[in-house]
Amino acid sequence: MNTSTTQEFDAIIVGSGPGGGTLARELTLRGQKPLVLEWGGNEPLKGSVGQAVDILGTPGKGMLFTTEGLAMARGITTGGGSVVYCGTAFEPDHEMFRRYGVDLAPDTQAARQELPIRKIDAAYMAPQSLLIQKSARDLGYSWENLDKYLVQENCEKGCYRCYYGCPNRAKWSSRWYMEEAVQNGAKLLNRAKATQILMDGDKAVGVAYKKYGKEHKAYAPKVIISAGGIGTPMLLRTAGIKEAGYNFFFDPLFVTVGVVPGLEGTGEMPMAAGVHIKEEGFMMTDMTLHQMMHMAFSAQVLRLGSAVTHRNTMGIMIKAKDALGGEITKRGIVNKRLSKHDKASLNRGFERAKQILKNAGATTVYKTWYIAAHPGGTAKLGEVVDANLQTRHENLYVCDCSVIPEAWGLPPTLAIIAMAKRLSRHLAG
Repeated sequence: MNTSTTQEFDAIIVGSGPGGGTLARELTLRGQKPLVLEWGGNEPLKGSVGQAVDILGTPGKGMLFTTEGLAMARGITTGGGSVVYCGTAFEPDHEMFRRYGVDLAPDTQAARQELPIRKIDAAYMAPQSLLIQKSARDLGYSWENLDKYLVQENCEKGCYRCYYGCPNRAKWSSRWYMEEAVQNGAKLLNRAKATQILMDGDKAVGVAYKKYGKEHKAYAPKVIISAGGIGTPMLLRTAGIKEAGYNFFFDPLFVTVGVVPGLEGTGEMPMAAGVHIKEEGFMMTDMTLHQMMHMAFSAQVLRLGSAVTHRNTMGIMIKAKDALGGEITKRGIVNKRLSKHDKASLNRGFERAKQILKNAGATTVYKTWYIAAHPGGTAKLGEVVDANLQTRHENLYVCDCSVIPEAWGLPPTLAIIAMAKRLSRHLAG
């Protein structure tokens, strides 16, 4: 049965991650009343494996696989991927954005002042991360503590729950912004999967969505798609924007694992410290894995013996800037393969990480299989959207990682937050 939402909203936002959640908050601060459609639920975060599997692990929803077999996990919940991300704040590539007519510097500065962003203190770093840092510095790397979205005083030391949704309100996520937005008058509709952008000629007028199997329609004078690098192009195509979903990036990564006899590791906030080797196209950071993740990663590359030595291991993540390419098919399949250049860059990172781990005392070193992280570039600035993030259709905008126009290679959250702040001013006049 089709039903229509006749309630008046100033905007409809599809997705509540860093783009949608920030935009909802900013619009309400400007007196606007947006409707936010979120595919996932809004249950309180428990930091449990079971809840994380529900958010990340449902095949075809939170968990996707590329045609090359790379796992790609998406956070389907209020707050999106920011609920389960590693919480690392990297400055946007301001020079790159300015080439496309977008100045994010003022809004990035504003976000840094509002959010709990500061370098992680050594007191909150696990023994294995401190050992990696010492080893890397001994070898001449500028291995520095990283900026984190973290209220460190709320952290539970030795905790692995950063990966599963922080229940201590220590790691910031865009849930915080969504809570503020709802308090200020926004409407959050969970378990609502957007299926189509509703058009009146060349103008976007609303969104069709499904909730508990029933079809609904909502209408507003502005429609903003913030459904992520995969979900956004699929929706844009329903509005006739067929060029969305091609030549994108997905920031491939793997973890180099070292076994150190006698090490008694603990949990921590992942990506506590590291180095970005820009000229070689990759970054390296410590990556402490929860036991279940460690066992899964080890078994994946047939390291069954290493799977039971969890407390004696330490990891270094290698994340590379991959070449643009591939397509999101009509059925939502991520059809993209790593190029020879991508693999060469990742392998250079592996050799460096292996040297660091062995210098730290590792007797055995191996690497996990590749993973695809935060896909983007599927609705690029200059191609699908203009400098105001508007598509060629009136009243239809995009605000998430999909608008980033060039290969990225770094966590994009701060850039997305800044874009949402900038867009809110444009939408609110």
